[in-house]
Amino acid sequence: MGIKKVKPTTPGRRQAKFDDFADITKTTPEKNLIVIKKKTGGRNAQGKITVRHIGGGAKRYLRKIDYKRDKFDIPAKVVSIEYDPNRGARIALLCYADGEKRYIIAPNKLDIGTTIVSSQHKVKIDTGNAMPVKFIPAGIAIYNVEMIPGRGGKIARGAGNLVHVMGVEEKYAQVKMPSGEIRLIKKECMCTVGQASNPDKRHIKLGSAGRKRHLGIRPTVRGTAMNPCDHPHGGGEGNQSIGLKHPKTPWGKPALGVKTRKRGKFSDKLILNRRKNKKRK
Repeated sequence: MGIKKVKPTTPGRRQAKFDDFADITKTTPEKNLIVIKKKTGGRNAQGKITVRHIGGGAKRYLRKIDYKRDKFDIPAKVVSIEYDPNRGARIALLCYADGEKRYIIAPNKLDIGTTIVSSQHKVKIDTGNAMPVKFIPAGIAIYNVEMIPGRGGKIARGAGNLVHVMGVEEKYAQVKMPSGEIRLIKKECMCTVGQASNPDKRHIKLGSAGRKRHLGIRPTVRGTAMNPCDHPHGGGEGNQSIGLKHPKTPWGKPALGVKTRKRGKFSDKLILNRRKNKKRK
């Protein structure tokens, strides 16, 4: 893909940067691979808002993505590269030799007509091929990586994300996460060779509040702009500092930088080096 700018006819369009969709080859999704996405407005079953700033947005369908890549040893041909409104990366439509069609998260620089395969054994290290991590040489980039074998890819699925394999020892493979964290995963976990597509997404600028509403995101008001009865940061004449020992949520809980990871989580022992070079204690 590429990023394009337009004539600055308004302040919003002056700042905005758009996707040119040059890599999209098909505009309509496969009918048997989509389901309706229901909107919640951030409300639970009782009608109470449990997630703020959600509402509106363009109507969209959910694409059924094959994260497991569990159709083994059957070659598949890449039919098209499509846009998915629910994610930043592109999706690729595969047509298998037996006639079945599936969507996968497309790797970067995947060409139409390419034949790819998924296997539990070692296959060629080509972009789009899927296999267990234990067969990936050190230094090779992978994405859509499983954390638990058979559960489907959970790691590095966003636009432009990738994981680097650092080595395989005994039961585990050592990988470097997109955040910089170094951790162990079981060597039987499936992964896909390459980098998730659309790495230029990070250069897109919305430019206007309207484009934010099209994404289904409602306005967010700063706590310091509120009254004291509405937020712990509120009140004061003119611009004021927070005036507290640490920032708080609207409900008085600590915010901004507070660690939310559960203490003693089972996977702590698999983390060798925390992100931002914070070593495990």
